[in-house]
This record gives sequence, structure tokens and C-alpha cells, in this order.
Amino acid sequence: MPQPTLSLRGRLPALLCVLALAACSRPEPPPEPVRAVKLLTVGTAPLTAQVEYAGEVRARTESRLGFRVPGKILQRQAELGQRVHAGQLLAQLDPRDFELAAAAARAQVSAARTQRDLAAADAQRYEALKAQNFISGAELERRHASLKAAQASLDQAQAQAAAQGNQSAYTRLVADADGVVTGVDAEPGQVVAAGASVVRLARDGARDVVFAVPEDKLARMAVGQQLAVQRWAGGAALVATVRELAASADPATRTFTVKAAIEGAEAPPLGATVTVVPPALSARGAEAIVLPTTALMQSGDGTAVWVFDAASSTVRAQAVQIATADGNQAVVASGLAPGMQVVATGVHVLAPGQQVTVYEDKYAPALAGTQKNATQKVANSGAPASAAATAAARR
Repeated sequence: MPQPTLSLRGRLPALLCVLALAACSRPEPPPEPVRAVKLLTVGTAPLTAQVEYAGEVRARTESRLGFRVPGKILQRQAELGQRVHAGQLLAQLDPRDFELAAAAARAQVSAARTQRDLAAADAQRYEALKAQNFISGAELERRHASLKAAQASLDQAQAQAAAQGNQSAYTRLVADADGVVTGVDAEPGQVVAAGASVVRLARDGARDVVFAVPEDKLARMAVGQQLAVQRWAGGAALVATVRELAASADPATRTFTVKAAIEGAEAPPLGATVTVVPPALSARGAEAIVLPTTALMQSGDGTAVWVFDAASSTVRAQAVQIATADGNQAVVASGLAPGMQVVATGVHVLAPGQQVTVYEDKYAPALAGTQKNATQKVANSGAPASAAATAAARR
């Protein structure tokens, strides 16, 4: 009887070790569930989206007008949005200092004229004395030289007086052409430097549509291309011709400015917002493979989709390259071929080689019949078919 007791005690440590090892072992992962997925068959379809840019209507020539002399602004007659004519007063500086300088210049002219007249009379007397041989020829030549110097001083004083008179006239800022005031940069009481912008004037005449395009689209734009321009407020479309492409990118937006001349007499008003459609940048109507964005997923450094294998009822990841967007869909440049079946939704819960089943909406036929009946009712009532379809889809 004592021997069995000793044998059980000897086996107890071994049994404890086995139980500990069994407890520490990792359980096998459960198999992936069989998920139901919605499939779509890859095919080509015409693209519906088109490239549009927001543009602004501007004058072909817009000048920043400023005084040609420094001073303090007394009055500013021009207002934002005001239509002005050539020669119309826009602003005025304090002219007192310039008027005093002009008066001083006129006094210098008077003094120089007096000196010239005195030298001329002196030279005339010495010519008479030389005719009687009372003076030498050298003396007469000195008198003639004094007369020439006095005449040069008079010419100089007259030129300075004319320049000073111009300075006084420069205290009045006038419009150099007919146009519209598009900006005011200075107010009465402000001291401005010579050349500082006071008023911005958009001249009457040709109008441009100005918009910006990204760098990858600039190569497809060229001077002379025809663009379709649509007013933001509606109305008939206009035609514009590209006349200028920016040589460098904007430092803030990194886009390139394009200017297109508007053809026709009915140009939109200055500052109006328009929509520009460049046909050269639009792929509307071209056949391409498009997929909903719900079918795309990130795979490594690129984009991929799940391709369905009908033979094994599994899915595999297929890398694709996206070219651009077509509305709410993505345009596939490479990676897929027509006829393939890809998963349309729920791509984030799938794994490579996972077993799936094809989801079939059992309510789809009934819904289609409901929409058909609703469309028929609205059509019988005289409403447009497109409005009927829209109302049925909303319900």
C-alpha cells in the first residue's frame, strides 16, 4: 500500500508541467467568415464630367494712377465704381508750396530778362563806339560774350519756370482715359510719395477673362485656343480666345494665370464671375473604365481593388492606377480589363484569398416595379419623364 502513494506523488510535478504548457499554447485563429459582397463588372463608359475653371472679367488695361509729385491730399473726387472721362479731376494735392516755387521761378525769369536786356543795350553802344574806332575789337567781343551769357541765363530761368509750372499742375490728378474706378488706395489728409497709387482705373474697351490653371494642364493650353465662357448669372454662352499665358507660377497658389479675350459686344461687367470651359482640357465623351470610390482601397504605396475569382469564390487584391475623377467616380488608367468583376463596397473588411458569396438584393425587382409605376403615373399626368424619375428615386 505505501508504494502507490509514492508513485502518485512522483507523477504530480509532471502533470502540473503538462497543464501549464497546455495553458500557455496559443489557440488556433478562427477561420475568416464567409462574407457577402456586391460585385460590379468592369466595363468602359463615356466620361460625363468636364473641366471648369472660375474666372473673373477684367479690363484689358487697368492703370494705377498716382501723383507725379509728393504732397498731402486735400480732396479725392473719385469714388469706387464711378465712371469717369478723360481729363476729369480725380484727386488734388495741397498746391501752396508748388505755387510759391512757381512764383520764385517767374521772378528769376524777370531778373534774367533784365540782365539780358542790359547786356544787349551795352553791346549795341559798344558797336557804335567800335564803328568810330574808339574801342578795340577785343572789347566789343567781350560785350558780345556778356550778351550771350545773359541770354543763356534767361533761357535757363525760363526752362526752370516751365518745369516748376508743370510741378504745380501735377498737384491735380486727372483721368487719362475713359473708364471705371476699380480701386481707391489713398484718402484725403494722407501724405503720399510721388508715384504712389491713389486710384485704380479700368479703361473702357476690350475685356479679358482671367483664370488660373495647374501646372499639369498648362502644356495643353495655347495662345489662340477657343474657350466657352458661361456667365455666373446665366444667359447665353460667350466665346473667348486665349491671348496670354503666364511665364511663371503664382508664388502663393503655384498656378499659372491665363488671359482670354472676350469676343462680342455683350461682355459681362467688370469683376463678374464666369465659368470657363477649355475644350482642350476636357475628356467628356471619351470611353474609359470608371469605378465608384467605395471600390478603392489603399494597398502599400498605391491603390488597389478586390477582384472576384468565380472559380474559387475568393477575392484577390489588384493594383490599379487612377488617372482622374469623373464626378463621384474614379477613372482607372491601368490595372483592370473589361469583363473583370470587382467588389463594389466593404473593401476594408476583406483579406486576400477570403471566401465570399455574391450578394443579391431580393428587394431590387420590387423596387424597380415601384419606380416604373410611379414614373408611369407622373407621365400620364403630363409631367416630364425626367422629373418623374427624379421623384421616384427620391421616394
